Amino acid sequence: MTCKAALIGTPLKYSLSAVIHEAGFKSLGIDATYERLETSPEDLISRIKFLKANGYTGFNITIPLKVPMKLFLDSYDKTADISGCVNTVKICPDTSFKGYNTDIYGFKNSIPKMVQNSLKGQNACVLGTGGAARAVCIALVELGVKQISFYSRNIINSAEMTDFFRRTYPDVKFNLFQMSSTGEMFNCAILVNATPVGMRGHSADEMPIKLSLLKQLPKTTFIYDVIYNPYKTLLLKKAEEEGFSFASGLDMLIYQAAKAEEIWTGKTPDIDKMKIAALENI
Repeated sequence: MTCKAALIGTPLKYSLSAVIHEAGFKSLGIDATYERLETSPEDLISRIKFLKANGYTGFNITIPLKVPMKLFLDSYDKTADISGCVNTVKICPDTSFKGYNTDIYGFKNSIPKMVQNSLKGQNACVLGTGGAARAVCIALVELGVKQISFYSRNIINSAEMTDFFRRTYPDVKFNLFQMSSTGEMFNCAILVNATPVGMRGHSADEMPIKLSLLKQLPKTTFIYDVIYNPYKTLLLKKAEEEGFSFASGLDMLIYQAAKAEEIWTGKTPDIDKMKIAALENI
């Protein structure tokens, strides 16, 4: 079996996806390639034509293309439908596109089991309202949280998404606050950064919230950053210094990549070998 896959989006300079997928394919004994293809929103249509014409099995999508990519799908599964965004596409034999959101699976499975079990009936805070935040929201609902508060720099643009989740999950309370607001932060069991603030090559010396606010949060709050490069963002370094339990987005990246390979090949790769490859290259 052969598999030709790629990652599209921008910037991709610091992406670990290639080494992770190569390790996964190797564990399956599959002859495969995985490329990083820098793609801006303006270039998306031409990139789609290229992928269709050159025998690709499938591809992953990262920022800023996760939401607009859904417009170009021929079909999609429930994860892509509810989240409204796509991070994995399978190219079928007739070159039609089927979309998935494996970030939901990735985030959910990357949270330590003990933390997962403690979230039922609790409140969650999510920084950001983009594609990653949508996946995080769905996973948190599946884990049984009773309230999710989103924090956004643009309330107007985020209101439609929040209303959609209110209609989709009527048993869960959803709030929307300005990023500068404390909102429900002092009453949450988990705080998730789903913005790019803190990412290497973007804003590695910044935090999505003020340090003074972090210090005021209850030490029982679990701090999660979906960013995986650097492995410990400034937010996580400060959380560690303050005595919080925390997790990096690296495991989320690995689990979502494994699910993508399963979609493309029908086989489940070795998670441990994928993680070793990531840690060796981060």
